[in-house]
Amino acid sequence: MKFVLASASPRRRELLGQILNEFEIIPAESEEKVNISLFPEQTACALAESKCDEVFAANGDKTVIGCDTVVVFNGEILGKPADAADAVKTLKALSGKTHFVITGVCVQNKFKKLIGYDKTEVKFNALSEEFIKNYVAGGSPLDKAGSYGIQDGGVVKEYFGSYTNVVGLPVTLTKKLLDGVCADL
Repeated sequence: MKFVLASASPRRRELLGQILNEFEIIPAESEEKVNISLFPEQTACALAESKCDEVFAANGDKTVIGCDTVVVFNGEILGKPADAADAVKTLKALSGKTHFVITGVCVQNKFKKLIGYDKTEVKFNALSEEFIKNYVAGGSPLDKAGSYGIQDGGVVKEYFGSYTNVVGLPVTLTKKLLDGVCADL
């Protein structure tokens, strides 16, 4: 049985390596389109399913894992920052406050498709202007939903739920979905 991760994220690759010994990386290339009429949980799942479907269409003999992470603050979905100024704005807004991270995961092969999500509550430290400036200048926030990585020191004060969900691939949920899709094989 061959597995494919439909993501170029090095963090997701590392986390999936905790579950699977061998898999290919074939990133989805279509543009992410958010349907604002959906709840954030539905949005994360729809984006994950879209990525999974795209890669599965060209790799139907394999089991494909697609995922997408959204950050929700005050009811609004925060994606990846458009640029450094956008990252600064997002980090200032999240400073000292609580938000949610939701990752949708879709796993499918030619026999079955399963979709689920994980949700983690995250509270930020109060971030100084200087910390934000230096953090953004380092580049880490520029490719992450919500403009931060939980693995980066000094940003997150505490969290309730799955750490790996906030990194970008909820390991426990992904294993459960893989087991469900591959159970009969």
